[in-house]
Amino acid sequence: QVQLVESGGGLVQAGGSLRLSCAASDTFSSYAMGWFRQAPGKEREFVAAISWTGGSTSYADSVKGRFTISRDNAKNTVYLQMNSLKPEDTAVYYCAARRIGLVAREAYDYYYWGQGTQVTVSS
Repeated sequence: QVQLVESGGGLVQAGGSLRLSCAASDTFSSYAMGWFRQAPGKEREFVAAISWTGGSTSYADSVKGRFTISRDNAKNTVYLQMNSLKPEDTAVYYCAARRIGLVAREAYDYYYWGQGTQVTVSS
């Protein structure tokens, strides 16, 4: 059982930056990792994913060019660097782990989930 704990959320003004971290309780080097988000009244949506080696990434069109996903397998941690934040980025952000090393964009492809961290972007 892999436990995931997100951190780094908070309140930021539009145009600002935040870096989210997701720490895994056990080695996750063979797992692909993803970030998803859910805004109030909306369904959970894909944000970004990274393969087990870090050599392949995927981004939602809405965040491409602004967000960067990365991982440090030695630290069992995956990151989401978020720049040029917009009010529409406001959501609870979830980290997820997939028991296959290839990237995926659908929530049902992920087996382990964190509790989420709130990101609020003010205009």
